[in-house]
Amino acid sequence: MRMIPTSVHGIMDYLTAILLIASPWIFNFYRGGAESWVPIGVGVVVLVQALMTRNETGAVKVFPMSAHLMSDIAIGLFLAMSPWLLFFHEYVWQPHLIFGLLILGLGILTRMRPANAAR
Repeated sequence: MRMIPTSVHGIMDYLTAILLIASPWIFNFYRGGAESWVPIGVGVVVLVQALMTRNETGAVKVFPMSAHLMSDIAIGLFLAMSPWLLFFHEYVWQPHLIFGLLILGLGILTRMRPANAAR
C-alpha cells in the first residue's frame, strides 16, 4: 500500500541526499575509496533527481513521479548491496545498508501521483 505523500517523499529526498553526501565524514568512514564515493555519488544522484521530479518539491519538473520511484528502487538496492558488491563490507557496511533500505522503502511506499496532479 502506497501511503507516503509525494511531498513528504520530496522532503525526505533532500534530507537523504545531504546526509548521504556528508555520511563518510559524519560516520567517520572516509578513506577515499568506493566506501566513500558510493554514498557521495548516490547522494548527488538523489539530489538531482529530487530537483527534477514533477512533484511538490521539484524545482525543474522533468521526470514523472513513477520514473522517480522506479529509480529509487534501483538506487536503494544498489546502495544496500554496494558493500558486498564492491568488497568493502569488512570496513563499513551499516550506513550503506540502512540508507539503501530507506531509499528502497520510500520508493515502494510513496504514492505514484502528487496530490495536486490532474487525473
